Amino acid sequence: MNIIHNIKGGAAVVALAMATLATTSCNEWLDVQPKSQVEDSDLFSSEQGFKEALAGVYSSMVDDNTYQKDLTFGAVAILGQEWTSYPSSTYGKLAEYDYTTSFSQGVINGIWTKNYNSIVNANNLIAHLDGKQSLFTAGNYEIIKGEALALRAFLHFDLLRCFGVSYTQNADMPAIPYCTAMSYKVFPQLTVKQVAESVMKDLTEAAALLKGADPIVTGRTITELDDNGYLMNRQVHLNYYAVRALMARVGMWTGNYGEALAAASEVIDSGKFTWTAGADMINKKDNSYANEQIFALNNINLNKIADNYFNPEYVTNSFSVDEKTLLSYYDNETSDYRYLYQFVNGLNDYADQRYSLKYEESTDTDPYYTDKMPVIRLSEMILIKAECEYRNGTNALATINTLRKARNIVTEMNEVPADFYGWLVREYRREFLGEGQLFFLNKRLNNQNILGSDVDMPAAKAYTFPLPISETDAAQRQPNR
Repeated sequence: MNIIHNIKGGAAVVALAMATLATTSCNEWLDVQPKSQVEDSDLFSSEQGFKEALAGVYSSMVDDNTYQKDLTFGAVAILGQEWTSYPSSTYGKLAEYDYTTSFSQGVINGIWTKNYNSIVNANNLIAHLDGKQSLFTAGNYEIIKGEALALRAFLHFDLLRCFGVSYTQNADMPAIPYCTAMSYKVFPQLTVKQVAESVMKDLTEAAALLKGADPIVTGRTITELDDNGYLMNRQVHLNYYAVRALMARVGMWTGNYGEALAAASEVIDSGKFTWTAGADMINKKDNSYANEQIFALNNINLNKIADNYFNPEYVTNSFSVDEKTLLSYYDNETSDYRYLYQFVNGLNDYADQRYSLKYEESTDTDPYYTDKMPVIRLSEMILIKAECEYRNGTNALATINTLRKARNIVTEMNEVPADFYGWLVREYRREFLGEGQLFFLNKRLNNQNILGSDVDMPAAKAYTFPLPISETDAAQRQPNR
């Protein structure tokens, strides 16, 4: 097998030969040494080459199989019962948690293959960094290595959330391999706990590297004149605060609530991320909550996503919620900015449907508001903080009302909901509709049912994707469900 470098749009996309990806297991392609060492030598002989390789890893994540669709508003949103109307001819069985159909297996294989492909690229970059500090201008070595480690952790963690059982269910259950190099070595299948520990190890190292160098922390002003503006737009990179936010997310997954609270609070208290103003929602300037994005993917295809999947005129391929259900999502709080300004009405026979504007391109030409696909946002840190406060007996009311005020809910909550976790699930659905977080929250809490379905999720093993057949055949993995 060969490693190929596709140069497109100024970024070197280090990708595995596509002809083999569809049929090759994680071990098969992770265990082959690259033959194109000359190409690697050329790419990693300069700081610019490392920058391009890192950009390539980010670019590889903008894919329909993962964060451009199925790990955001597609498959995992279907599993979270977020939409009442969707392309049922393809997603129908997945909505019933049937993972045996050819379509479901294609989705599962796509998530597995694409994320591990990105991990291979991150590992290739990391492997070439050692001993190359002299190539870099001040701070760039630490930033590039920190981001690459964070990307490896991020990608593995989402694979764990898909292919590992809930931590609270059985942390010692076999899950996935944690791949840290490109070599002939067969990476062992680790338990849920071991994968989470590996994720945190990479994130801890990444945070240490980034803290002293990342301009989002140091406050250093970056302009186009500084290294061609390389360190501008830190929100579309796994910056220091994005790493801390991910540590908060992992801490919640593993039950390390003190660690999660500390990480989430650091992000919130930094003041680097602010609430999107109602006026910017009204005029469609900030559909994707750009001000609140701790980490987003740069995606020039947002308009295509809106046209293809949230288009009132193209209903057969679109994802939507009927008005009655949408109103129930927002607890009949019709002043809520999200309810008022984040949806467009359907047309004619579909006038009752509501189509999300979250992926509609901004009406503003300022690049700060364009081409950003949200991955981690400030509101998640607020909800993590509220849950941690609730769990440790602290009054979470002020934290809850912070989010409610930001969303223009005029009725102030006077006490913490008696059914806190029921409220939390509903709030995730309101806040992260089409972002892929609701299903994973239900899984983390090991809820028996997901709202909108009567399937007994733990009993049906529906929270955990089966490992791809190619992986189990090639590597003789232990059952993961």
